[in-house]
Amino acid sequence: MPIAEGDLLWEPSEAVQRTAHVARFMAAQGFDSYDELWRWSVTDTAGFWDAIWSAFGVLGERGGGPVQVPDPSAVPGVRWFPGATLNYARNVLRPDHDPDACAVIFRTEGRRDERRLTYGELARRVAEVRAGLAELGVTRGDRVAAYLPNIPEALIAFLATASLGAIWSSCPPEFGAPSVIDRFAQIEPKVLFAVDGYAYNGREHDRRDVVGAIERALPTLRTTVLIPYLDPAAFPAGDGLLFADLARPGAALDFDEVPFEHPLWILYSSGTTGLPKPIVHGHGGIVVEHLKALSFHQDIGRGDVFFWFTTTGWMMWNYLVGGLLLGATVVLYDGAPNGDALWRLAAETGVTYFGVGAPYILASMKAGLEPGTTHDLSRLRGIGSTGSPLPPEGFGWLYEHVGRDLLVGSFSGGTDVATGFVGPCPLLPLHAGVIQCRSLGAKVEAYDEAGVPVVDRVGELVLTEPMPSMPVSFWKDPDGDRYRGSYFARYPGIWRHGDWIRIRPDGGCVIEGRSDSTLNRGGVRMGTADFYRVVEAFDEVADSLVVDTGQLGEQGRLLLFVQLTHGAALTGELSGRLRSALRSALSPRHVPDEITAVPGIPRTLSGKKLEVPVRRILLGTPVAQAADPDAMANPEVLPYFTPAKRPAHPHGA
Repeated sequence: MPIAEGDLLWEPSEAVQRTAHVARFMAAQGFDSYDELWRWSVTDTAGFWDAIWSAFGVLGERGGGPVQVPDPSAVPGVRWFPGATLNYARNVLRPDHDPDACAVIFRTEGRRDERRLTYGELARRVAEVRAGLAELGVTRGDRVAAYLPNIPEALIAFLATASLGAIWSSCPPEFGAPSVIDRFAQIEPKVLFAVDGYAYNGREHDRRDVVGAIERALPTLRTTVLIPYLDPAAFPAGDGLLFADLARPGAALDFDEVPFEHPLWILYSSGTTGLPKPIVHGHGGIVVEHLKALSFHQDIGRGDVFFWFTTTGWMMWNYLVGGLLLGATVVLYDGAPNGDALWRLAAETGVTYFGVGAPYILASMKAGLEPGTTHDLSRLRGIGSTGSPLPPEGFGWLYEHVGRDLLVGSFSGGTDVATGFVGPCPLLPLHAGVIQCRSLGAKVEAYDEAGVPVVDRVGELVLTEPMPSMPVSFWKDPDGDRYRGSYFARYPGIWRHGDWIRIRPDGGCVIEGRSDSTLNRGGVRMGTADFYRVVEAFDEVADSLVVDTGQLGEQGRLLLFVQLTHGAALTGELSGRLRSALRSALSPRHVPDEITAVPGIPRTLSGKKLEVPVRRILLGTPVAQAADPDAMANPEVLPYFTPAKRPAHPHGA
């Protein structure tokens, strides 16, 4: 039976409603329902975040409490926990974590070797690297950059950096030199961590020349710490400082207590066009937000084994590391997500919460995988999905082919806040294609074109109250002009995120795509998610992308690009069936003017479709200016969207 948006797929048992972390917190605050708890969290924001600090026993000096001081010159105009001091790394390596409990499991693509670190071992390694960094002159406020894959050394170096009050920033080694330099040159790092290369999809890639180019482009760099990852002999003696030689065995672990908003790390906008924005997050905002989100929405705690497929260049790496704040085990994986590799990893490491991008779930569905049958996933309690909207069929496939008693947590937010605005809740029923709720502390609304909140209609996703994990600043944006222009220009004082959202009457949410890639047909605004759900339900279609070429209010052409499955062809008959399906499932406005087959759909490294860069290419922007290839998973497909590469006679309407 076809699955439809809103079909009930899961309800929490009585046991879950009693034992979920958010249930205990809700009872302690005297509320009877999640809706009551959410409304309190976004109206008495000071009381809510103060309760979060208490509930999790955040280590640090609380100061005067979470007083928000309006200041028109500040961005976004409030101060959180003024006078408070704390350190992110201290809260990860807190003394009440069991030192013998497993903190980290590390696996690599195609290699069966596995590395594990207990909390005690992790603390010892962080102390050793911290001491080495201090000897290199790294102090509070210095920037430490990393050109590293998702390996334990990256985690250790990050925590050592944070413990000193220095500022972390990382790029994965699949980024080329220009992309890395675009990011790191803005923040002027003192120390660089780098590997000799990385392995992906069965191939090894030597990056020593890229490391050299990065070093030459960063005049502030004093030291590069080298990690021979692919080849133990990659860096001959005397050729630089090795990671192993940086460590100072026997060093005592210590932490520099810093103000609540002191910079913890610098993340970057995707950088598909233009210079990536360096987004600064603070120690305190990340600690309280990640404790809340991971515990209350993903229901993660001690004893859980937490995995999310990510690289060090995506904010989900930072979110994954946040599992350590709760005493969970985090699984680091370096390699390609081919076939059932990630399902196998989950089975072999006993993952209890499994996070991936929505494209991996849909690829597993298309490939006919049966993870629940072929692998022992008996420990799995929750599945997270992010990066792009998960359609109802993806939800249904997970319950049918992975496990019946799972909380499928579709999750949407962004690098800008290093968390989700909307996501799962173990206390609520789950409906196909619907994100269960607005997150605690996130006053999400849908605004129409006049800036009026709407329900059960598509609108701009906005936050009408601030959150502690909103950026402290953009780097080198002292007046906050670039920051304000990015989020607050459309609705003064209100954060506009750039997504279309529909908030259902029951509080569930549906992300309809990026609002900057709006389709406007006959004066009706349409998101892209509905298109993809219909088109990608066809067995012949592996992936798709839709673009409207209209400008300045004029209706352009609606172009649909399809990546076909192996052996399929874009015949007139298939084109006709696609049009018919779009017309009947959506509306006549959704019928494309052209349908074109392409060898691949361009995506970012985190799996997001590049609708806006493709639109720019179609309107005449050169490929080299439309998107940064190093920020893409498959840059080789972009030229196929230029007039020179497109077929002379695509299938017209």
